[in-house]
Amino acid sequence: MAFWIASSPHNHIQSETSQLMRHVIYAAIPGIFAQWYFFGWGNLIHIGLAILTALLCEFTILALRNKPIGKELFDGSAILTAVLLGICLPALAPWWITVIGVIFAIGIAKQLYGGLGHNPFNPAMTGYVVLLISFPLQMTTWQPPLSLLNIELNLSNTLSAIFTGFTLEGYSVEQIRTGIDGITMATPLDTLKTNTTLGLTVYESMTANVFGDNFALGWEWINAGFFIGGIYLIIKKMIPWQTPVSFLAGIFICSLVAYSINPDSSPSTMFHWLSGATMIGAFFILTDPVTGATSIKGRIIVGLLAGLLVYLIRTFGGYPDGVAFAILLCNMAAPLIDQYTRPRTYGHTKG
Repeated sequence: MAFWIASSPHNHIQSETSQLMRHVIYAAIPGIFAQWYFFGWGNLIHIGLAILTALLCEFTILALRNKPIGKELFDGSAILTAVLLGICLPALAPWWITVIGVIFAIGIAKQLYGGLGHNPFNPAMTGYVVLLISFPLQMTTWQPPLSLLNIELNLSNTLSAIFTGFTLEGYSVEQIRTGIDGITMATPLDTLKTNTTLGLTVYESMTANVFGDNFALGWEWINAGFFIGGIYLIIKKMIPWQTPVSFLAGIFICSLVAYSINPDSSPSTMFHWLSGATMIGAFFILTDPVTGATSIKGRIIVGLLAGLLVYLIRTFGGYPDGVAFAILLCNMAAPLIDQYTRPRTYGHTKG
């Protein structure tokens, strides 16, 4: 969730939570549209299923806790959590992945700690990481862009693949993942990580179809869409600019140093910026005021730390992306960072 809460003395935005949540969802539309254009209906289906599950789960828990259902159910926070999780899931993940992830995000990561404003970890990323660790096969079964598919993946075929594991013609999800050349495809980040581990250079790796003509076929436009949405949120002053700017700067510094030392095994900054979940992490998740730092210096430190962690996980870790893990680690560090970066009370002087 992304609404701007500033450190004292008493600077904050008076807008209602529901209005702020709606604007964040609106800002995600360009990135979601790019997902639909390049990868089909899968993520839209998961987003719809996630919203339905989130509302049902939140309603049930609020009723059990004797909380005001109408006000809290429709404040937009549960819907936004569902949208963010639906965006991050593989397009052809089975339907139960979405249901389990949302139930954990809303029921455990949010409501178990007391609801909105009390959760120490970002609910969407918590649900995503739980799914990634618990169901690695389903969570790493990413489809290639539509232009590289052998099989027509329209709305009916996508629905059938998500809910039954097969298209209407009987093709499995694994067969859908097979590219034009008959080779099972992975995401650009995963492909590059695997190829460099096998001894190929970055240039040799990026000749594969999944990279397209630039950096990452489809993914570059998805990240561009979320970047546009993020700029909108900054202009509307709904998120602080320090966090995403320092996060992208952290990735820039790490990738520039690595690329300068060994360009054969280190991709450029633009590849890191335009691949994976970089932009949605920068503008839509890391800026969560409940789980992030609230002081200006704290936001800068958290952003730089997250950028460093993403680069380290992508380069040396066992997962090709790492944005979700980096954000949760920064959620853990945010209270301590705030403790040492909190501005002095107005009028305070050193004694």
